[in-house]
Amino acid sequence: MKEQLKIRFKKFALSVIKLCETLPRRNSTSTISNQIISSSTSMGANYRSALRGRSTAEFISKLGIVEEESDETLYWLELIVESGLANSEHVDPLWKECNELLAIVVSTINTSRKNQKTSKS
Repeated sequence: MKEQLKIRFKKFALSVIKLCETLPRRNSTSTISNQIISSSTSMGANYRSALRGRSTAEFISKLGIVEEESDETLYWLELIVESGLANSEHVDPLWKECNELLAIVVSTINTSRKNQKTSKS
C-alpha cells in the first residue's frame, strides 16, 4: 500500500505539471502554476518523508503537512477552473485524485492517532 501511494502521489504531481504546461501564458498563470506545482509535488515529497519518520508523532506531523498541501492543491485547482484557465473536464480527474489522496491521508492520520493513544494506555 505504501509503495502504491508513493506512485500515486508522483503520478498526480506529474499530471499537475502537465496540466500547467497546457495553460495559456498570462501573468496570472505563472503565479498559479508555480504555486500548484509546489503544493502538488510537496504532497508526495512529504509523504515519502513521513514514511521515514522516526516516531509515530513525526509520522503524523509529516502527514499533516501532506494534508495541508493537498488542500492547497485543491484550492489552486479551483482557481484554475473558476478563472477560466482550463475547463473543468481537464481538471476534474485531478480534483478527484487529489480528494482521494487527501481522504487516505486524513484516514491514516486518524488511525495513527488512535493507535498512538491506545499504545500509551
